[in-house]
Amino acid sequence: MNYKEVRDMIVATGKKLKLDDSTIERIAEPERIIELNLPVKMDNGKTRIFQAVRVQHNNAKGPYKGGLRYHEEVNTEEVKVLAALMSLKTALINIPFGGGKGGISVKPKDLSKTELKRLTESLARGLADVIGERKDVPAPDVNTTPQIMKWFRKEYEKVVGKSEPGVITGKAFNDGGIKVRDEATGLGGAAVIQELARVLNKKPKETTVAIQGFGNVGNHLAHHLYHMGFKVIAIADIDSGIMHEDGLDYHETYKKMKSGNKLSECCVCDIHGPSKDCLNVGPKEVLEAECDILVPAAIGDQITKNNAGKIKSKIIVELANHPVTDEAEKILEKKGVMIVPDILANAGGVLASYFEWQENVEGVKMSYEEGQAALIKRMKNALKDVLKTAKIEKTSLREASYIISISRIAKALKI
Repeated sequence: MNYKEVRDMIVATGKKLKLDDSTIERIAEPERIIELNLPVKMDNGKTRIFQAVRVQHNNAKGPYKGGLRYHEEVNTEEVKVLAALMSLKTALINIPFGGGKGGISVKPKDLSKTELKRLTESLARGLADVIGERKDVPAPDVNTTPQIMKWFRKEYEKVVGKSEPGVITGKAFNDGGIKVRDEATGLGGAAVIQELARVLNKKPKETTVAIQGFGNVGNHLAHHLYHMGFKVIAIADIDSGIMHEDGLDYHETYKKMKSGNKLSECCVCDIHGPSKDCLNVGPKEVLEAECDILVPAAIGDQITKNNAGKIKSKIIVELANHPVTDEAEKILEKKGVMIVPDILANAGGVLASYFEWQENVEGVKMSYEEGQAALIKRMKNALKDVLKTAKIEKTSLREASYIISISRIAKALKI
């Protein structure tokens, strides 16, 4: 997805909502783009320059909010797209944040721990004037961690000369983070699926789910779906996977994987008795599984025009960012497939960030159980809003999500 596609979508939705041209333009274009050359002293004594960018897309509803990623392919175009989608996401789940995103073009594995720390400190110094707990609140993203957030916060506080724990989220629990953060995206996805099953009158035990991706998101999703009573029949990561039409025992599967086995070696038939339906599969095969709900929870552009015709599920829940290409979506729509868009399905992460920010800045504290309950409730309410709007407007869930988001941002701009 490029920024022109995002802009075109915002403009088209704005016109559908009969917004004036100036309001549409204010939503369609980023408010600020900060590009930095970061000097970092390397372990060999030489100074190396790294390119970094922070896009502050829109703050009509509150401080800019969005992650910092460390990846060799980070560029301004990509970050603009992600920042705009974050503006839409925070508006959709109705929290008082805007949207932002940032990153450094770097291959973190090529740096030592001390070099990575210096790089992070250089970024914090470079952004210190334009971020803050009431201005712009970064968070972890691709290849960034609670440790990196700790370094970032410490250097930022050194520059501004005061304690400001809410300047970043995604902190470790002992550093002011919250316990629900690690599972938040997966838990949010599970809440969406649970509500979908209720709306469609499908009993969890009779609802089959296939998951592509078994990292932090896919793992927590599988865990919560298992305990909600859903039948998870297939899981795959980048290397391998397993499919079992009788349903997988999450705990036994995870235990085997944590013992060093590949997913394809985590069959639990030896526990539950022999079965002919236990299959080793890869990430592509899982997408084509016979199931009620398919969850791409790994990387983007997994369902394309080349494999869309092979998709057998009637519902796709996008926990990954943009896993279904635009061309594939048109094919799936003709097949009657319902797609829960990423800006809704994976919003649990930014919801948890909001809870953390509330605790750090406004003193609103929740227990772990209260955090889980609040996240589940907000995700289900967001889905209800989208389903209602889609029915009224006779449109897809993605288009309904955009209608809600853009109308809320437009309203905030006029206050």
